[in-house]
Amino acid sequence: MIRVSEAVLPGHPDKLCDFVAESIVQAALAVDGEAYAQIEAALWCDQLWLSGGYAARGAALDVERIAVEALDSIAHAVNPDAKRDPWRVTNAVCRYDVDPTIWTHHVNDQAIVIGWAGYDDKVQHLPPEHFLALEFRTALWEACQGGDLARCGPDGKLIVRLREDDDGFALEHVLVTLEHPGAMSVFELAQRVSAVLGQRYGKLRALDKRWTAKWPEVELMVNPNGPLSDAGSRKDNGQTGRKLVMDYYGPRIPIGGGAIYGKDPMHVDRFGARKAREMAVEAVKKGAGECLVRAVYAPNVAEPLDVQVEVSGGDVCVPSEVLAHCGPITRQELVRSPRPASLGNSNPSRVPAW
Repeated sequence: MIRVSEAVLPGHPDKLCDFVAESIVQAALAVDGEAYAQIEAALWCDQLWLSGGYAARGAALDVERIAVEALDSIAHAVNPDAKRDPWRVTNAVCRYDVDPTIWTHHVNDQAIVIGWAGYDDKVQHLPPEHFLALEFRTALWEACQGGDLARCGPDGKLIVRLREDDDGFALEHVLVTLEHPGAMSVFELAQRVSAVLGQRYGKLRALDKRWTAKWPEVELMVNPNGPLSDAGSRKDNGQTGRKLVMDYYGPRIPIGGGAIYGKDPMHVDRFGARKAREMAVEAVKKGAGECLVRAVYAPNVAEPLDVQVEVSGGDVCVPSEVLAHCGPITRQELVRSPRPASLGNSNPSRVPAW
């Protein structure tokens, strides 16, 4: 079976927008752990548009400053000397002067959420192709920050293709498009990308023998369209929520459709996706081959209207009552939630999604 998946680096315009929106949400939560937020961002050239609203008991947020600092932090991560024209910000974010728990303690929207898990913890219970795309994305981003790809990025994207059969996962092809300094040739870029990804892939093979292909056997394509020294929002517009398939499980697994970046942790899209994922992971840990949980929520109703659980490869009972929306989620619970390995808390490439 041929499997493919894709990932983008933090400097991709869509991911910049996700990071801006999430930075504002996290700032609201820092002021009030039960804050409500629903933030959207859009980018084009040197223009940033912000919309949405938040409610937090405490000092008002300097939304424009938070957004610009988030954008600049991505550029400075790969080039501390990066300079560019000031961002022109159109700020339509509203601050609601109300108790945020009128929204965060209740289901305040309708939603269809999906949680999936399979395989094992060696691939973070993700489809192997998506796990690998995320691992390669992280390897490239780390190398761009003072490593073998220093001053490359921050924009870039990649696709992996592998063949899955009874013997394991045979990686066949990797496509990388990466922003790079004008003085660096595409040939030199390709050599460096190959070294970075080959090293990460070698580590994965040492931990998991299911990765059957050796790196020299893998076809690698780097910047097939030629040099790319001026990317990001100057060449492509960005919006929050346009990378949903990448944010979830890759193209193999269906998604409910709700965006998760730019929303408070108790928003039903985010709460439901996190809880459904937890249920699916727990089912696989108990012996299921894979598990898909689908739940449907209605506004102001704590329990889902409908829950469908599909389990294959094992006879496991999945307790659907954990999907009920009850009580605030703490930061500690967000950190512990089982989610893709690329989504953590300390790095711009690892913005918490679930």
